[in-house]
Amino acid sequence: MAQPFHIMVKPTGPVCNLACEYCFYLDKDSLYPSTQSFRMDEALLEEFIRQYIECQRGPVVPFAWQGGEPTLMGLDFFRKVVALQERYLPAGWRAENALQTNGTLLTEEWCDFLRDNGFLVGISLDGPPELHDAYRHTKQGGSTADAVLRGLHLLQGKGVEYNVLCVVNNVNAKAPLDVYRFFQEQGIQHVQFIPLVEHLGDGTVSSRTVDGRSYGRFLTVIFNHWAAQDLGKIFIQMFEECLSVWVGYGAHLCVFAKTCGRAMILEHNGDLYACDHFVFPEHRLGNLSEQPLSKLIEKPEQRLFGANKYEGLPPYCTQCPVQFMCNGGCPKNRILTAPGGEAGLNWLCSGYRQFFTYVAPFMEDFATLFREQASANAMGEQASERLSTMWRAVGRNDPCPCGSGLKYKKCCQPYMDQW
Repeated sequence: MAQPFHIMVKPTGPVCNLACEYCFYLDKDSLYPSTQSFRMDEALLEEFIRQYIECQRGPVVPFAWQGGEPTLMGLDFFRKVVALQERYLPAGWRAENALQTNGTLLTEEWCDFLRDNGFLVGISLDGPPELHDAYRHTKQGGSTADAVLRGLHLLQGKGVEYNVLCVVNNVNAKAPLDVYRFFQEQGIQHVQFIPLVEHLGDGTVSSRTVDGRSYGRFLTVIFNHWAAQDLGKIFIQMFEECLSVWVGYGAHLCVFAKTCGRAMILEHNGDLYACDHFVFPEHRLGNLSEQPLSKLIEKPEQRLFGANKYEGLPPYCTQCPVQFMCNGGCPKNRILTAPGGEAGLNWLCSGYRQFFTYVAPFMEDFATLFREQASANAMGEQASERLSTMWRAVGRNDPCPCGSGLKYKKCCQPYMDQW
């Protein structure tokens, strides 16, 4: 039996009804210059579902559908997905489906189907309209916020399980409390904050990219607010990931795992790639129509790809006190030179180092209380006491307690004054 693995399926390839400025996948149509229709056919869909289930350990088989925009496939495609899963799942097994969408094409019929079939829906929302619309546009360059919020409210009204994926960029990173409070106002309880690192191909990044220090401050400001007021009420993936590592369960996200290579991408035509962020010819593992999935996922080059995540770390990382938490981050973002001159430092290193160092005493408290089976309220009370001790008597010209190295007035004071 193969080591556990996961495949994200892109049944529409890179095709989307929006034209978000920072989308890294829209240009993947260049991999298929002669393709007229980026739609997965039913024969390939059935073959994938059958083989994927056969390769899983069960009794729960996770499926993930993304794009592009997967709802462009239409409801009948996903009805077929559910029917095929039911056909091939062994007795006592069940499928869990996750669908990532921009939310603009959702209807009541869609939401009824998603709820009735237990889909977890990820909806992309970058904060209040003025921040969301900074980079997320229609193909004509227009606003998308109203359409996304309409989709969100449909999900909520129909009782669909959902979470919000917020891309942290150079604009909304400057307004962490505006983002967080907007999500609170919308009744959102599950959030992923994904940092935007937009590569230009020559070791540089776009102006839209969030820098490490800004990302660390963004997380820190939200953590303080969350820990004092919303622990146990709102669930933020980054904070949950930290607690999982601190209590000894390890990282669930490939970004923070020691090795990677077990989360692959299936394109619309059956091509399998090493990773969502490595959909390039050199990382194509083969095609499902030509080789069985069980062989493709265990190719030596894929094993090497996964092992290189740890083996390629510079000494600066292996000697870092928070390496146990970040493990160097995603390999796609290792574009900086470490202080010792070695290549392979993550673009977000300064933010990771600052944030994980800052939350360490909180996580140690949480881990102890977790092992004692304490309530979320008890954890929140402990966090509030620690926050009060750390921030109560800070002067404007004192070093910021977040650990950024900046003076308080140049770092977190504007946000703490709001809080």
